[in-house]
Amino acid sequence: MTQKHPDFEQEQERLTYTKNYMQQLLDESKRDVKSAQENIRHAMADLDYLDSSLSYTNILTNARFFEMARSQKEGLEAIQQKPYFARIHFQKDGEDSEMLYIGKTSLFQRETQEPIIVDWRSPVANVYYDGRLGDIEYDVREDTFTGHLFSKRQYTIEQGELQSVRDIDLTTNDELLQEALSGKADVRLTEIVSTIQAEQNEIIRAHLKQPILVQGAAGSGKTTIALHRISYFLYTMGEHFPADKLMILAPSKLFMDYIAEVLPELGVSKICQTTFAEYVLQATTIKLKLKDSNLKLATLTEQDFPDEMMLWQSQMKGSLFYKELIDAYLKDYEKSIADQFEDVFIEKYRIMRGSKLKKLFLGDFSYMPIEKRLERIKLIFQSHVRQKKKEILFMLNKKYDDALDQALFGIRDAAKRKSEVTKYIDERDYRIPLIEKESKTTTSAYMKRFKKANIKKMYRNFVTADEFICEHTIQWTDQQRHAFLQSHSIESWELEDLAPLYYMHTRLRSIPDKWKMRVVFIDEVQDYSIFQLAALKEGLETDMFTMVGDLAQGIYSYRALTSWDPVVELFPRATYKTLQKSYRTTIEIMTVANSILTQMDEDLPLVEPVVRHGIDPQFYEMSVLEGQRIVSLLEEIRSRGHHSIALICKTTSQAQLIANQLKDFLPIQYLNDHSDIDQTKLLVLPSHLAKGLEFDAVLIVAIDTPFRKHSIDRKLLYVAMTRPMHELHLIGSSREHFLLPPSTS
Repeated sequence: MTQKHPDFEQEQERLTYTKNYMQQLLDESKRDVKSAQENIRHAMADLDYLDSSLSYTNILTNARFFEMARSQKEGLEAIQQKPYFARIHFQKDGEDSEMLYIGKTSLFQRETQEPIIVDWRSPVANVYYDGRLGDIEYDVREDTFTGHLFSKRQYTIEQGELQSVRDIDLTTNDELLQEALSGKADVRLTEIVSTIQAEQNEIIRAHLKQPILVQGAAGSGKTTIALHRISYFLYTMGEHFPADKLMILAPSKLFMDYIAEVLPELGVSKICQTTFAEYVLQATTIKLKLKDSNLKLATLTEQDFPDEMMLWQSQMKGSLFYKELIDAYLKDYEKSIADQFEDVFIEKYRIMRGSKLKKLFLGDFSYMPIEKRLERIKLIFQSHVRQKKKEILFMLNKKYDDALDQALFGIRDAAKRKSEVTKYIDERDYRIPLIEKESKTTTSAYMKRFKKANIKKMYRNFVTADEFICEHTIQWTDQQRHAFLQSHSIESWELEDLAPLYYMHTRLRSIPDKWKMRVVFIDEVQDYSIFQLAALKEGLETDMFTMVGDLAQGIYSYRALTSWDPVVELFPRATYKTLQKSYRTTIEIMTVANSILTQMDEDLPLVEPVVRHGIDPQFYEMSVLEGQRIVSLLEEIRSRGHHSIALICKTTSQAQLIANQLKDFLPIQYLNDHSDIDQTKLLVLPSHLAKGLEFDAVLIVAIDTPFRKHSIDRKLLYVAMTRPMHELHLIGSSREHFLLPPSTS
């Protein structure tokens, strides 16, 4: 039996006090919510359409109060069962020492404003994550403070009950981390805030106004870091950056469902969560049907000899050369618009030179998107027409007044005088209304020549413009040129076309404010092309990107990044960090996964697993899938306390086939991009969808579809092997199907 900590009773009293105080505040919040609702109801009932200003004010005031009260109530309820997870005994230089309890949110004693709980994101909490015992320093808004850290303590609290208390220092194994790692995959993500490690904490709290790029090994906590960095960002910079101007780009909708539970717990509920494809289509309002991007991946994993032209085209469309090609095409388009500027006349008077307008378009406003330039020129045009019209009318009225004076007083012959006066009056009465009328339509008539671009159509014109392509692609071979034009002869759309469409939209009319995010977090960034990142950076007009990824998991390397060098060049202000320690898998599993890593084309360092042992990965020889053996294996795995179990196949078609074969034997769920995960069933999924997810145990099946010695296959296998926390089981015709040496036994 584990001996209780000597301060256990004292800590139990402290927890009881905290819970009671929270309950007191919760009761008040509930009363406040009810009161605010009642006030709104009364204000609505008292609304008088003749004099409603007071009632409107009451409704608005109470609505704001209701939102605040409800927010406090929800915040307290979220942490009631686990108010805090750690404590530091800390003394800032020149002040008294204090015991600070660290949790997911702050809580202050109302009368004294003394902290009952300190938010993990606060500067002083950094001492817990980063600080060694003894003299330390920490930063607050670019000021450095010094102090002394006497002790760090960790708690395990379940359902509001204190389970254990541990003091930790440099020589103590971090038992709480070990416990979390030995726990279940479906709860680990939500509890990770209590086990953030020093190297993860450094990235979470890295300079928030600068981009950061993280190469993180499988299981190193990349997703955790991205989510907690969002939370830390909102805590620190929230008043300057509203949550709806932050965006996390996830690899799939399945992945968004996976992280959905943790976001509200981190106070990150209003952030824009989407995929790259979904974001581009919403931001540009372009309607098109995309091909399933995984069909190409499936083709490449099933072909013995991949289509070299298909690979080249996917890679080329993600390159900065393709961006330059579009720039050249848009330059021609810009010139065709500039050539349409000509002198502007009202009646016979020239009011503006075409050369002046052309200079504005190509010179003064060249920093703006093309259609924004035309909008600006139209405003200048309108202002100029109004001014010139006044000048013309003033001049004409003076001219006719002078002519009439001369006729009236300078012509002696009455008949001739009358004839001249009538002529001038008729001419004036005809010309001036005509100028008035013409000036009203001058701007719209002139600007009508500049047609609004249909971006989808323009891109189609670009990819089928054989003369332009031939002229601007001298580095391509005739075969590549032919393949490019041939592949676009029939209209079809793939993921690789979205970056150029988004970029064209940016250059032509800019991204609407609603979709102009100010801060971006990208998970699995290795699956992006450099053109995608460049297009986003230009369209959003910011470089405040947090990008996390792993080149070893770059299963889309034929169309995406194979090195971080271009990203570092694109984001010159970026900090580059690496995480080689894996917190997910056991040493035994990581040893096998590392053997696949060493076979890759990229020169990637081996992953260092945290010291946690488990059973060796097991191989089961099957030439056909034996349903009853799978059932027995699952029963055995579940008997060891694991319930989040996935069966991963190399391809989608194989996963579908196996899901059908197993459905008569046990409850299964076949996962696709839109699934809501049901942990009670055996989850069957293709390897590409497993990326970013984790499970207690994983079965990899490769009976009819072996993993071959190809770059993509190795990465798909590596992804699958690095998903389990505790157990890995390989099922296939031979060990060679998993790129492993044959058994020596």
